[in-house]
Amino acid sequence: MNMAVKLPFKADHVGSLLRTEPIKQAREAYANGKIDQAALKEVEDKEIEKLVQKQIEVGLKSITDGEFRRSYWHLDFLSGLEGVEQFEASYINNFKGAKTRNDAIKVVGKVGFHDHDMLEHFTFLQDAVEKYGDGSQIAKFAIPSPNMLFTRIQGDEYYHGDRNQFYQDTVAAYQKAIQAFYDAGCRYLQLDDTSWIDFLSEERIKAAVEKFDMEVEDIISTRVQCLNDVLSKKPDDMIITMHICRGNFKSTYITSGGYDQISDAIFADIHVDGLFLEYDDQRSGDFEPLKSFKHDDKTIVLGLITSKFPELEDAAVIQDRINEASQIIPLENLALSPQCGFSSTEEGNILTEEEQWDKIRHTINIANRVWD
Repeated sequence: MNMAVKLPFKADHVGSLLRTEPIKQAREAYANGKIDQAALKEVEDKEIEKLVQKQIEVGLKSITDGEFRRSYWHLDFLSGLEGVEQFEASYINNFKGAKTRNDAIKVVGKVGFHDHDMLEHFTFLQDAVEKYGDGSQIAKFAIPSPNMLFTRIQGDEYYHGDRNQFYQDTVAAYQKAIQAFYDAGCRYLQLDDTSWIDFLSEERIKAAVEKFDMEVEDIISTRVQCLNDVLSKKPDDMIITMHICRGNFKSTYITSGGYDQISDAIFADIHVDGLFLEYDDQRSGDFEPLKSFKHDDKTIVLGLITSKFPELEDAAVIQDRINEASQIIPLENLALSPQCGFSSTEEGNILTEEEQWDKIRHTINIANRVWD
């Protein structure tokens, strides 16, 4: 596509989409040993090609593979890093009203990046976008933020508390990952990061301080520095955004709270090209923290459309909220999207595929009215 087009798009999306029935059936058959990896991949390939065509049909310009090859938005990538393994942990349920699986990750060796499966996942997606698109679309790929490795591991069998070495190896691994995706042709990469929910409520802040044995400002600055170190070698013509999430599993969430505690950190200090923010309900707070935004070359994507429920928002109300935000940040620096993906895990949120596409069409229609 023409890279003069500013990314993120005025109507964008976070990336994950509801798994289709053939995907669900094939994954279940594979888990039960009824089909092999090759047969599973064949189904995934077909369904992703159809998904790419559907996204183009409804008018999206950022095209993803819906994360159809993943079980989790984060664990599949993290467990593919060298030195990281997935395992079943003691069950901890952080979500409000839904029981999650107890899969987790642990560090068993030196963290590194080499021959990751998701490089092939990206190239398949890009080939499909080139095959079915008209040149105005771009393949967008999402991976978890490096902060997710630091904050969500359930075991460290290698570094034994040496945070500095763990940090350095993780940064180096992610720098290699970004370059590898770039070399594969990726020009639009998204870092998904739920670690910031540690600072959205007093309860979460207290827990983070106790867990990491650090002052809250030191924890925040370490996470900012990690992202900036990872991004320091980003190619100039690669767009990297970040999505901040409060949890998304079967239409439930982990925590509530505004961005007040982290506004300077995320809006002024992190060197991403755009930020996808959750603003779909009262849990997200008001727009006041956006006053920390100082970058006229970056985009704030307002997640005003919920991916959790099927009801369509009142378009006039959404336009009013965009206008309200534009009193703080210029309209040209704003965009619109659903607040999160529709299927952060393979279970998906509680709505139908058609309701999902209605939500996406709704997002595009409102954005066209605001920015055309």
